[in-house]
Amino acid sequence: MTTNRPAEAHNESDGSMVHAEFLIEPFVEGTLGPHVSAALDACREHGLEPDVGPFASTVRGPVEVVTAATQALTQRALAAGATGVQVRFGASPVTAQFGSLHGALERMVSGVEEQLGAPLAEMSREQKQVAVRLLNEQGAFLLRKAVESVGELMGVSRITIYNYLNAIQSDG
Repeated sequence: MTTNRPAEAHNESDGSMVHAEFLIEPFVEGTLGPHVSAALDACREHGLEPDVGPFASTVRGPVEVVTAATQALTQRALAAGATGVQVRFGASPVTAQFGSLHGALERMVSGVEEQLGAPLAEMSREQKQVAVRLLNEQGAFLLRKAVESVGELMGVSRITIYNYLNAIQSDG
């Protein structure tokens, strides 16, 4: 049975959170196209807000909600003219594993969250971009596995973090 409950209603403490990264073809530069819009709408109808990137999009939430949403997005995208849909799932821990970073990244993230007034996972896309800029200015992404850790905390893919970093370089 499929559930359409919003992802926010899920208790994250049980560890059943996942993320799904999806790519819908054909890719048309500068426009989402009806096949992509249909897929994004399917995610929203399942209570998930997709993070739309230039190459792939991601959603994060309880496993049962994310899998139901990706089934719906695949069906909708194909019905709207998609020629291909690629989906990749991954575990999405509530907290990133900082490993041997001896707390450096954790302290940087905490400082940015305090400065911006919200946990990374609850930030808007624009706030996440600002957070990535601030972390980059502090050298956070020079630390091993920092891109993956920050992506997990934000609920976005590492590709999205790299896209934010590339945008910073383009602007600067």
